[in-house]
Amino acid sequence: MGSTFKNSSLVGLGVIAGVAVSMQFSALAQKPVEPGMPLEELRQLADVYGLIKSDYVEPVEDKKLLTEAITGMVASLDPHSAYLDKRAYRELREGTQGKFVGLGIEIGPSEEGYIKIVAPIEDTPADRAGIKPGDLITRIDSFSIQGIGIDEAIKKMRGEPHSKVTLTIMRKDEPKPLVFALTREEIVQKSVKAKIVEPGYAWLRISQFQEPTVDDMAARLAALYKQDPNIKGLILDLRNDPGGLLQGAIGVAAAFLPKDAEIVSTNGQLADSKQSFYGRPEFYSLRGDSDALSKVPAAVKNVPMVVLVNTGSASASEIVAGALQDYKRAAIIGSQTFGKGSVQTIRPLGNDAAVKLTTARYYTPTGRSIQARGIVPDYAVDENADGDGLNALRPREADLDKHLINDRDQEVAKSHRDELEEQMRILAIERKRKPLEYGSADDFQLMQALNHLKGLPLQLSKGEPATTLAHQAKVAPAH
Repeated sequence: MGSTFKNSSLVGLGVIAGVAVSMQFSALAQKPVEPGMPLEELRQLADVYGLIKSDYVEPVEDKKLLTEAITGMVASLDPHSAYLDKRAYRELREGTQGKFVGLGIEIGPSEEGYIKIVAPIEDTPADRAGIKPGDLITRIDSFSIQGIGIDEAIKKMRGEPHSKVTLTIMRKDEPKPLVFALTREEIVQKSVKAKIVEPGYAWLRISQFQEPTVDDMAARLAALYKQDPNIKGLILDLRNDPGGLLQGAIGVAAAFLPKDAEIVSTNGQLADSKQSFYGRPEFYSLRGDSDALSKVPAAVKNVPMVVLVNTGSASASEIVAGALQDYKRAAIIGSQTFGKGSVQTIRPLGNDAAVKLTTARYYTPTGRSIQARGIVPDYAVDENADGDGLNALRPREADLDKHLINDRDQEVAKSHRDELEEQMRILAIERKRKPLEYGSADDFQLMQALNHLKGLPLQLSKGEPATTLAHQAKVAPAH
């Protein structure tokens, strides 16, 4: 095995902002200046630097100029290569551990231009203070956040442990804004949920692939089978899962596939980027030498399965869905996934900074490239009974400027529907609809997954049907 697994590997999509990233951590080797360096262009760069220092209207710090030069150089390559300053690098590492310092709220945009509370995380400062789903954040401290991006709002709410922050919130049926003075603390996220949705049918949701995910999944599966030893069907919910640790994806897929099955492969210019990854503990274990999957009931290998995906399912989610589809282990239901199939390697620099550089592409076990295509479901099912709502308007990898092409499949350019009337109709429906709670009785796609497992007809998408390839999964319903 190559050096890739000396450190944690990441494959993910920005959880809130919808910017795909996919990473592996690696040391940065000190390389000599290569022959054929463009000396003339480098002189021009030095000349421009000197002109700015001498002629610009006001003094500019050397650090700012050089940092911005590096940032622009790396960002010009593709949507996922980036320079990470100290703060961005720290937050990246925190995210993979399933913990961060903040307030403990899941947030999203609102039609009013504010930040909407999707849900407070249990037993966090926000939860204990009484913040509720549907609340709108209008100010963070004294700063009005109307119209700012989600990423900027997150930065303002995160900080050092025990530091203070004040949120001003609008709540429906409250005549005046509510003010909450909160103290930041370390928040531990749980990425796995599970329950018996009907007698004989289980639902397992993974919201992100983190260090504890494989262990947590194993524990949840064991608990499900203890509650109902005769489970007839299992639904693995990967909707809006932006990805995360590659080891997590390998471990989750391995739980349901034959022993030692190939899960994913990568290919790029570097020797270390030409690898195949299998369902063995050395490829998914992050916590010592123990095998978390040894705790998973044996029945999991054969229980009929459905995997739920949507446009927000990216990277590690697509690796899992693609592997289960290639082995005909599960039926994939939902909408075509994001299409994030490139690998970014994290090269640490001095001063706690790093460069995130695209170095390879991901491929499913049968050799399909995920890049700019994603996973096409076996059964296209909209998010709601009356259409796919805002999910249909989300951008995919193929919509991003400078995205890598799919090197093993002809990339079909398919623009988003841009008829204003249709978009406004969808938005109008969404504004009247309550936020969807995955796993609830109102979860339309979950109900369709249950129908499939029971051998009942599905209400398929009213849009274009998903392309079903000869090698894609078809799972016999349970009886």
